[in-house]
Amino acid sequence: MFPWFAVGHMTLFPHLSNRLAERDCFITFLLPAKAIQQLQHFNLHPHLITFQPLTVPHVDGLPTGTQTASDIPIQLNHLLATALDRTRDQVETVIYDIRPKLVNVAHWVPEITKLLGIEAINYSVVSAASIAIVLVPARNVPKDRAITEAELLPFGEGITFYERIPKAMKTSDALAIRTCHETEGQLCDYIGSQYGKSVFLTRHVLPEPSKRPLEDRWCKWLSGFQRGSVVFCAFGSQIILEKNQFQELVLGFELTGLPFLVALKPPKGASTVEEALPEGFEERVKGRGVVRGAWVQQLMILDHPSVGCFVNHCGFGSMWESLMSDCQLVLVPHLGDQILNARFMAQDGWFSKESLSKAIHSVMNKGSAVGSILKENHRKWREMLENKGSMSSYVDKFVQNMQQLVK
Repeated sequence: MFPWFAVGHMTLFPHLSNRLAERDCFITFLLPAKAIQQLQHFNLHPHLITFQPLTVPHVDGLPTGTQTASDIPIQLNHLLATALDRTRDQVETVIYDIRPKLVNVAHWVPEITKLLGIEAINYSVVSAASIAIVLVPARNVPKDRAITEAELLPFGEGITFYERIPKAMKTSDALAIRTCHETEGQLCDYIGSQYGKSVFLTRHVLPEPSKRPLEDRWCKWLSGFQRGSVVFCAFGSQIILEKNQFQELVLGFELTGLPFLVALKPPKGASTVEEALPEGFEERVKGRGVVRGAWVQQLMILDHPSVGCFVNHCGFGSMWESLMSDCQLVLVPHLGDQILNARFMAQDGWFSKESLSKAIHSVMNKGSAVGSILKENHRKWREMLENKGSMSSYVDKFVQNMQQLVK
């Protein structure tokens, strides 16, 4: 497995690997050394799942020591793609040494695997909707639609993002997507017909309940509030807001009158979240509001009984993980696939403190008609996701598909 060097992407691969290891599959991960430290605790089968460290080369324009997308603003992702591509010699050496049956691909990996008779499979951890709308051949023709600035910019050396992903899909022997027939079956069929390849589905492989306890500081703080009363907010490892958006967001939480815990990176132009807070904010929310600029245990916080609402950026991984909790959701997407996931916000991702406060109250107020509908929908999704029999059958089928591919 050789995922994109973003924590939100890399984290999803160990969850699938654990399910495959339960079926006696051997998996080797190719990851930056820093990422191995972050993901090691997800490995439930170390005798079958091994982590192979990659040295991420320096690329001019990247801060020294950059290894993952969490180390940089999203505007520098194209340079991280160049760094990933420059690990090719290391990746090729590992593939030659262990001769796997299957390799998850970057766009250049099939050039290596085809020489060795190894199959390449493209595993996508974004929604099938995102792929179907943007990355299928029929829609990836600039003369037939408006060309965005992002499409013209390199994403790696000599290749754009909108060339990179389709190339990986076209040159792979099969496609795999982290979704299920119940939610995106028709879109998956469309993608398969566009690329002329089999599409294997893994369902939304979710992590096993963590055995690590929630940090004592957060456990004590959250326990000081009534059940289901706290609003928790996290926007992932890469979203960095403009200062005015950041201030509008935290003022929205203040406006709710509810207790809240916000975990965000400092906004642009600020070295800490504290220096970017609105004047007088900390004094006004003292005792009921915390804004944190460092990583927190998201899944364990969502499981705490005091947390009743999760305000998130609707990354594909966070979206499905959040449905496994009892929290109501308020979605504030920022990037293209997040907007597709949420189908909620305007194209620039702007929000006002009033609209945020109103959205939170609409899902948390017990007498709210909207909240009742959303709560029932949430319950149905959670039942579907918690169906262990369905999850197991999807993974069994995925393993059978892989076995047939390598025969």
